[in-house]
Amino acid sequence: MIDSTTRVRIARPSRDIAAAERFYVDALGLAVQWRSTERVSGEHDLLMVGPPGGSWHFELTHDPERPLEPTPTVDDLFVLYLGAPVDEALVARLEEAGGTRVASHNPYWDEHGVTIADPDGYRLVLCSRTWGA
Repeated sequence: MIDSTTRVRIARPSRDIAAAERFYVDALGLAVQWRSTERVSGEHDLLMVGPPGGSWHFELTHDPERPLEPTPTVDDLFVLYLGAPVDEALVARLEEAGGTRVASHNPYWDEHGVTIADPDGYRLVLCSRTWGA
């Protein structure tokens, strides 16, 4: 049923899809997998981003007719296990694209990486460890 090839979509509301795209695509380097191209009354504006050929992606949504305010907590994390020291140039690009470097609620992430709040306040952790290490 569910194995390593299962497709995963994580959907999150966004105040500003263009700002989210600058953060996740232009700065972080994910690819646009799909986007809505015109405003259709009664439908959400959508942006789907993820790694090219990956089995997962983020779906960022916005409904200007019935806006939903993002409500991230300090423990809503998107963790990337880099397996190498965090590149400060990447952190700088993420900050220039609207991210904010923050202390992590769990000190483990500060010990092993950098936490950056995206433009909607959700937290991205760039972890220097590898998965399972």
